[in-house]
Amino acid sequence: MYLIATFHTHFGAMSFQKKIERLGRNAGMMPVPRALSASCGVCVRFEGPFDPSMATDDLEAVYEDAPNGYALLFEQPEN
Repeated sequence: MYLIATFHTHFGAMSFQKKIERLGRNAGMMPVPRALSASCGVCVRFEGPFDPSMATDDLEAVYEDAPNGYALLFEQPEN
């Protein structure tokens, strides 16, 4: 299962990618798909699963990258 995480900043996306790679999973930055929106325009596509304890302050949301579209799995609460 692949997931897509969106972020408020590029730095947040880069930090999250490194965090996921340290967990031994494949992860890569890419432009945010048109069906999703994000503040910084980049996202991280990575191998799941996702646990909310993995969330960073810059994380906006996490979606499952499914064949029939994107399913919201996690959304960071607004401060």
